[in-house]
Amino acid sequence: MDSDLSGFLQSRRARIQPDDVGLPSHGRRRVPGLRREEVAQLAGVSVDYYIRLEQGRGQNVSDAVLDAIARVLRLDDTEQEHLRALARPARTARTAARGSRRVRPGLRLLLDSMSGPAFVLGRRMDALAWNALADAVCGFSAYPDGECNIARSVFLDEPTRSLYPDWNAVAAETVAYLRLDAGRHPDDQRMAALIGELSLKSDEFRRLWADHLVKEKTYGMKRIAHSVVGELDFGYETLTLPGDPDQTLVAYTVAPGSKTAERLALLASWITEPAVRTP
Repeated sequence: MDSDLSGFLQSRRARIQPDDVGLPSHGRRRVPGLRREEVAQLAGVSVDYYIRLEQGRGQNVSDAVLDAIARVLRLDDTEQEHLRALARPARTARTAARGSRRVRPGLRLLLDSMSGPAFVLGRRMDALAWNALADAVCGFSAYPDGECNIARSVFLDEPTRSLYPDWNAVAAETVAYLRLDAGRHPDDQRMAALIGELSLKSDEFRRLWADHLVKEKTYGMKRIAHSVVGELDFGYETLTLPGDPDQTLVAYTVAPGSKTAERLALLASWITEPAVRTP
């Protein structure tokens, strides 16, 4: 995690030009963006303290210092949360045991009652449960033993790549969300193994991971090129479950009367029985 904190702060320093914060650029620089000394000056901390913090040696760093650094580096709310998780893992990390893969029976009934595609996303972007229509759209149950990890699927499964016309955007969002989850759980060995596997097997993942981008997936749009009914344009909403904050309900939404609604209805007519998966 020390290297993650260092890489994150370095990547954010590189985004800010001296002129952006009223500092002289002093001609050509060896590296883009602000120097450590300049961040320290603008944040009101000593250079030595900032260097120790960036190296993961800033013990008991205060909220005030982190807020000042976030202000200088122009971090958004998600990036500020990520900075706190990296700088103070003992305070922010949840135990690995809390990341339950068990989906409550009531939640499975809720999935089955929903008219649109819906699924439950767990830690490390594992798909834990889904309704029949989500399976028909995304093919969750096609994976061995029903173990579908979204990140692994996006980067290592060729059919999944063809499923997303906007694959580059989907890949970037996937890595940004996975890095956010990794920051919240610094001692998760299964997460470390997943990141190692994807880094070894995918040049695209390795490049995106090095960018240190973090992003929540709360809502947005998703375009899917279905092999049978054609292109589907969804909105999506994600809801963190109060009973288990490591599980998220993802619901795809469709505009009434749209082409996607017609194609989804056709796809639904071919489904003969529920396909909600449970561990």
